[in-house]
Amino acid sequence: MRQVLTPDPADPGAGEHIDWQAAEARWGTSFPRDYMAFMSAYGVGLIGSEDSIGEIGILAPFPTESGLLPPDDFEDETGNARYVWEIEGQDQEALDIDPEHILAWGYTSHADILCWLTSDPDPDKWPVLLFDRQELLVPCRIVPCGMVEFLRKLLLHEFDAYSIDFKPAPRFTHWRTRR
Repeated sequence: MRQVLTPDPADPGAGEHIDWQAAEARWGTSFPRDYMAFMSAYGVGLIGSEDSIGEIGILAPFPTESGLLPPDDFEDETGNARYVWEIEGQDQEALDIDPEHILAWGYTSHADILCWLTSDPDPDKWPVLLFDRQELLVPCRIVPCGMVEFLRKLLLHEFDAYSIDFKPAPRFTHWRTRR
């Protein structure tokens, strides 16, 4: 039986109630603690604003009933990231990545794919693997931090070579609210 995240009527505005054992069984791995905490506090949704040029979508290990596009679980975006790696990433000799170690956790409105590089057995040590679809010379790069730290740095404009224009200040909007 395929698990789907559904609204919890007792807690309509925050987070997801994820069966992490089922998620681990589905994906064959445990997950970083920062991601599990993010899912518990915020859940699946978009970071951006109504007037924003850019948005970041946060994905779940199981589908939601959100109707967001692109899909709101890891499956399709992970497939996209692995495909992009096969086509574009292998030209980057500095990165030796097995596509099976790519797991997508997010995307942007600029067609960027936000992933983990899962080659370390400790999920808390997984770096972000960024597929920057606007960058032609180095489309794939490893960012040596976890998902939440990556989002913090992005929102505070602490990256020199990567940014998303959030104007006015970005907000997180849960999929239930957008629905």
